[in-house]
Parts: sequence; C-alpha cells; structure tokens
Amino acid sequence: MTGIATISPEGLRVQAAHRTNPYAYMLTAEQFDTLLLDLALRRAASIWHNHAPDGRHTPRGAYPRPAMGFVLMDPTAGPWTPNDEAVLGVVVVGDGGEKYLPNAAAKAEAHRRLSRNNGEAVHVDPHLLGAGAFRYGHSAQVRGQIVAASSQHTDQDLYESARLAAELVDALNDRHAAWEQERGEGDWMSDDGEPAPALRAMTDWFQPVHG
Repeated sequence: MTGIATISPEGLRVQAAHRTNPYAYMLTAEQFDTLLLDLALRRAASIWHNHAPDGRHTPRGAYPRPAMGFVLMDPTAGPWTPNDEAVLGVVVVGDGGEKYLPNAAAKAEAHRRLSRNNGEAVHVDPHLLGAGAFRYGHSAQVRGQIVAASSQHTDQDLYESARLAAELVDALNDRHAAWEQERGEGDWMSDDGEPAPALRAMTDWFQPVHG
C-alpha cells in the first residue's frame, strides 16, 4: 500500500492511500492522500481514547485493540463497476491495522451490493452472503459514501466507520465550495470547463438533421 503515513500524537502509526481520485478537478493525488491522512488522524485519536486502559468510561465500551483497517468505496462509481475497481481508498491505524482490511473490504462489498448495512445481512439475511463472505458487521453509509472498518466489536466498527464517512463528506464538500468560489461560474466540474469523455460518449452517436 502506497499513499502517505505518519505517527499520530498518541503514538499510533497511521497510513492512508487513495486507489482512485474522482475529485482530480479540485484535489491532486497528493492533496487527496493528505486529506485522507488528516481524517485518519482523527480516527486514531478516537481509537486510542476508547482503547485507553486506565478505566476511563467510554460510551461505546472499551476497544479491544489500538488498531483498525478502513475501506472507503467510491460514491461516484457506477453500479456496473467491479467492487475491486470501486474502492476509493483505505486507511490503516495502528500496528497491524492492515490485516483487518480484507474484513473491512468484505463489509464494504456487501453494503455496496445490497445498498444497506452489512450487519443486517449478517444477522438477518445470511442467504444474501455467499461462500467466503465475512461473518461480522457493520458498515456505514453517509450521504452515499460507504465506509467499512474492522478490528473492534461490531458496534464500535460501525461508529468509527460512520464518523470517517461523515467527516470525509464534509471535507470534500468544503473543498468543493472553495473550488467553486475560486473558479466562479461554470457548467462542469473540470479544469478545462469540458464534460467528462464518458458523458460526451452518451450522445456523440446522435447526428442532427439540418435543413
């Protein structure tokens, strides 16, 4: 996994990487990784706080370990896009957090396919999950952004996933508002003011009749 890494103030190794960048009109690859890392540092602080072994009350219970793996799906990818190509990025917190990425990926895949929290399928409709599926939930979707995490108890995974999803959506919307303010009026979310080639292809076949 490439991307960007650092050590959090709590002493946890944090790494983030994007697989695809649908926001290239306003974020370079480096800027996108930096944004993800900033959000990952917030999760690191939460994970460390909730794992702290000093008897402090934690509203969601003490976390079993100071490590997690997160998988973020691309909300701009069409439903025909294979799941492995529809991954937006990953976040890893703590030593060994990367080993939980397959678990998180399984939750994210099921959520994207079923359009609902993977925990529902696991606990209510296991017939929707085939051979090789992960036996635990949960996953979160905030305004179209799916995030799944693994390493803690299921409700704790759900909480951390939901926070990361919400904070990513807010961060991207803030960046977009700044981009709009800088660029002014226009029709397309692009540097050259033109639509994406795939959008042009939808109607390029049409030949207008003149005369």
